[in-house]
Amino acid sequence: MGSAGVAGWIAHIAFWVLLPCGWLWDELGARGVTVFLLLWLSGLFGLPCLTNGGFLFSPFVAVLDVALVFIIFKGDVRLR
Repeated sequence: MGSAGVAGWIAHIAFWVLLPCGWLWDELGARGVTVFLLLWLSGLFGLPCLTNGGFLFSPFVAVLDVALVFIIFKGDVRLR
């Protein structure tokens, strides 16, 4: 597994960690969780229908992660 595969796994793990955190911390309601799940499912089943679109699923999940971070933490996460 190369670095792209590892990055894909990190994106998926982050998505499934951030989604319940946003719900538990009252930053995402039931509607928000449903929207993100529907977006994830649309990427899972819709992107492979495109020519070579199946390779775009991990970057799509990474974009969803960025949106979740902005919603949950009200901006970017400070590392310092």
